[in-house]
Amino acid sequence: MSISLSGKALSSINRESPRYKLLQDAHIKIAQKDIFTWGTAASAEAAIRLNWIDLPESSLLLKPAISEVLAHFAMRKRLILCGMGGSSLAPEVLAKTFNKEIFIVDSTDPHYLKSAMAPGLSDSLVIVSSKSGSTLETSSQRTFFEEALKAAGLSPQDHMLFVTDPGSPLDIQVRVAGFTVINADPNVGGRFSALSAFGVVPAALAGIDVWKILSDAAEAKRDFLADDQTIIDVAYLLSEVAGQYVATTDEGSGFPGLSDWLEQLVAESTGKDGRGRLPIVCEDLEAASKSKAFILTFVQSSGAVADLSVVAPLGAHFIFWEWVTALIGVTLEIDPFNQPNVTEAKEQTSALLSEWKTSNGVEVPRLTADSTDGDIEIFGGGLSLKQALLQVIESTSTDGYIAIMAYLDRGADSKLAELREIISTKAGRPVTFGWGPRFLHSTGQFHKAGQPNGSFLQITGDFEIDYEIAGNDFGFATLITAQALGDGRALMQRKYPLLRLNCLNRKAGINQILAAARSL
Repeated sequence: MSISLSGKALSSINRESPRYKLLQDAHIKIAQKDIFTWGTAASAEAAIRLNWIDLPESSLLLKPAISEVLAHFAMRKRLILCGMGGSSLAPEVLAKTFNKEIFIVDSTDPHYLKSAMAPGLSDSLVIVSSKSGSTLETSSQRTFFEEALKAAGLSPQDHMLFVTDPGSPLDIQVRVAGFTVINADPNVGGRFSALSAFGVVPAALAGIDVWKILSDAAEAKRDFLADDQTIIDVAYLLSEVAGQYVATTDEGSGFPGLSDWLEQLVAESTGKDGRGRLPIVCEDLEAASKSKAFILTFVQSSGAVADLSVVAPLGAHFIFWEWVTALIGVTLEIDPFNQPNVTEAKEQTSALLSEWKTSNGVEVPRLTADSTDGDIEIFGGGLSLKQALLQVIESTSTDGYIAIMAYLDRGADSKLAELREIISTKAGRPVTFGWGPRFLHSTGQFHKAGQPNGSFLQITGDFEIDYEIAGNDFGFATLITAQALGDGRALMQRKYPLLRLNCLNRKAGINQILAAARSL
């Protein structure tokens, strides 16, 4: 068997229960691509989303196209990937696992974009990955790099590759403009696309043996179709035993970033209709053990700590967890393929950009903070930073969670991620950490439609640099500010606890926040 299980929760499985039988029946239906597996209401969406099941085999058909682009862009040694959610998370796991360089651009923060540009573009290949090309972040990133290449005296057509659905608006536009394009299977949803062109093409260009990844996925699929116990056991545990929170850690697995990929897959797929499963991505097993959540690891079970350990090759993990997530959708009675609440933040962002229009373009109004403490502006209560952080903790229900949402540079400002474990320890609650706007394509769906028991901490920062977005009357600093405040509006409309901390100086502000949190 290509996938092995261990962990103390295995003793909780009742293989004679009606719920276990339900999962077994659903497993067969998924293999048959039965569009009614998740009910009649979900059938229309399922009808155009189930080809992920075939990807371990069907993606082999990409070999000729990949061989062509490898030859065409042989001189491009540095890869930059513009994509959000499912278009970037799997390539990032693959790159980190095999120690390959892909600069993932899944942010609209101008400081982060500056880092992407830092070595220059002369030997770079910019891969733009988007099903339609209409995603605000990706379309802005595309125009940014096109203009940057032109400004450097380089031909965008010689330095850009597009991965998109056939016949999409992006596909049509870039083909007419003479760019190189590889089409993905249009009947695969973004977060189920790890083994599609969106995952395979960037990995192959980075020098990864993607055919071995696909082979491992195909072997795992054959195994759990021949013997369903392993996959049904896991689906049963996560749907019937785990509860709302599942703490995951990549520690020791050899697959850095796998938990982040799983977070999007599970949170966005299941966080609907007031229910769902929320992965808590933890730094290590010790942090996971403090999370008050069902503990999932990807290494052999460590004594009595992990509730469940799933050990498999990376390709096997991709197809296995996609299948498990689809199964969980059956038991939770939700459609795992839609994301009805993701658009809320987008709509609120657009509304703010419209409200901020002036005769000189779009300008962010200067907002008055409730209070200021050192390098931190506080919006949402608290006379001091420490008091504000305590207020977030105290506003969280005993069964609730805290979501930290950082609209900053996930490279240069990465130290802020330490806040997750600090707040979790101090609060005794599950705490997630997401970089904005990336998390809007991940846990953002869960925040608005999963269990309504979250408390939210936004962290933003002032800007030392900015870049214009061609074709718009605003730049990236304005865009990411609108995304943060727009998402905040969507949360406040639900009357969820929300605090925003704005760093007047990013480095000093982050240090101040961490110090205040440690002193609680």
